[in-house]
Amino acid sequence: MTSSHKGRKTPLVLVADDEDDILDLIKYNLKKAGFDVLCARNGIVAIEMATAELPDVIVMDIMMPEMDGIEASQRLREHSTLRAIPILMLTARSEESDQVGGLDAGADIYLTKPVSIPVLVSQIKALLRSAQRYDMPVDILRIADLEIDRDRFEVRKSDVFDPIHLARKEFELLYFFASRPGRVFSRQDLLDRVWGHDVYVVDRTVDVHVRKIREKIGEHYIETIKGVGYRFADQNV
Repeated sequence: MTSSHKGRKTPLVLVADDEDDILDLIKYNLKKAGFDVLCARNGIVAIEMATAELPDVIVMDIMMPEMDGIEASQRLREHSTLRAIPILMLTARSEESDQVGGLDAGADIYLTKPVSIPVLVSQIKALLRSAQRYDMPVDILRIADLEIDRDRFEVRKSDVFDPIHLARKEFELLYFFASRPGRVFSRQDLLDRVWGHDVYVVDRTVDVHVRKIREKIGEHYIETIKGVGYRFADQNV
């Protein structure tokens, strides 16, 4: 079992879903797999629990009362303390537009119901491993007019006073690019090296994350190489 990066002996998973039978099934099996589990039945309660307990992973349904999973994920990604927590969206909505909407809201992985318990457990473990790769000593990467702070998941631009906050996977992807300026990576390269070989992600994942990074820091840092993939522009951007 992968240990918690927050000093817990057992990783804590917060599961948000409004169907009791699904909550009971997931809770039972995650506990059997060695996780501690918290359950919330809507997005409002999920945010309250996340704020109080700082879970290691959040499993989020979309269709919930009071606050759905899309809005809850967006609010988590806007929260200074909670934005780096990996989110696995688990929902019955399977259209591509739903997948893109979930990724846009901040999900790291998007799985559709019904999902096998072994797959769910393996994806939670993969998210934990991915998160641990970035729990390193403080490091600041400076390139072009950007200062990328790995400890705070923040980006600063020389002409902007306030820091720019990125979700965990957005930050990891930007840091990966900026650490290797000028090199071209295919989408599959990026999925393998940033998300990991054992993480399930939908086809549009890289494109959505690149678009969100561009929206936050500017269009010209990450270049699209037609028919190949993406690269971080040379340092003289």
